[in-house]
Amino acid sequence: MTIGSQIAWDDTILPFQLDRSDIRGRVARLDGVLDEVLAQHDYPPAIEALVAEMALLTALIGQTIKLRWKLSLQVRGDGPARLIATDYYGPTKEGEPARIRAYASFDEDRLDPTGDPFPQIGKGYFAILIDQGTGMVPYQGITPIAGGSLSACAETYFAQSEQLPTRFSLGFGESQQPRQGIRWRAGGVMLQAMPEASPFATEGGSGEGGLLNATDIMDGDEEENWNRANLLLDTVEEFELIGPQVDTPELLVRLFHEERPRVFDPQPVKFGCTCSADRVRQSLSIYSAKDIGHMTTDDGIVTADCQFCGAHYEFDPKTLGFEAEESPGDDT
Repeated sequence: MTIGSQIAWDDTILPFQLDRSDIRGRVARLDGVLDEVLAQHDYPPAIEALVAEMALLTALIGQTIKLRWKLSLQVRGDGPARLIATDYYGPTKEGEPARIRAYASFDEDRLDPTGDPFPQIGKGYFAILIDQGTGMVPYQGITPIAGGSLSACAETYFAQSEQLPTRFSLGFGESQQPRQGIRWRAGGVMLQAMPEASPFATEGGSGEGGLLNATDIMDGDEEENWNRANLLLDTVEEFELIGPQVDTPELLVRLFHEERPRVFDPQPVKFGCTCSADRVRQSLSIYSAKDIGHMTTDDGIVTADCQFCGAHYEFDPKTLGFEAEESPGDDT
């Protein structure tokens, strides 16, 4: 394989369908994207692992949303890893890349930086939010933290909230190629039964706390097809998921050649943040002059930092809030 073919599948999401099984799916590779997401922060290893897993899940789930829509994943817990948040912005035009950003909030004093990441979330919830744009009511779905991994939480969400059997297999970590520096690489596969294959479940499931699992909402041939595809996915090796030696189409053939995989157009992705001075100003427009005064530093300015990309903004307090005395000038 040439270097060019390796690069061609970096930072892409490839949708596919298994025609024999009536199962759809996506393969994602996040290389430069994940490297850039994590480069914005100095996270300890446990938090880096959680952010990497969430970014992959976001890419795999987000590929289904329409142009200009925004999908967000959030995990909130009562443990030292308090919040993992990611956003996926659908491309603004056909053929353009989607954008992903992510950040985490954690209690450094309580965190075990090299310990098992998932238990450090504690009790909490996994949420998916979809913003369809101006004039539309955002969708939000929530499920409890369960299952032992963020991937398992996402699988439970789809079974419980969407009645869609779903499976993820993810791999991520730092690697080094010849004549290159150390960088993050990540890859994953998502399988999902077609909607018409899922009978609606009305009773409790067999998962943790009575939550639904994929097999609780399947029966007959659909369950047999699902189990067969999952057994094939179980054979995947981490180096195949992450690459770059095995490209994405080759991975699908290795895993599912008997299921007759059919691929669709790949979606490129990149790191992207939507923060701006105007957006910060808008978020502060609900505050009075008195409130703005409490936010003003001893130097006579109001500052804001983007949690996703680290951008720093400074404002004249007289230009902020619904009682602003002056129009915006050259705030940075």
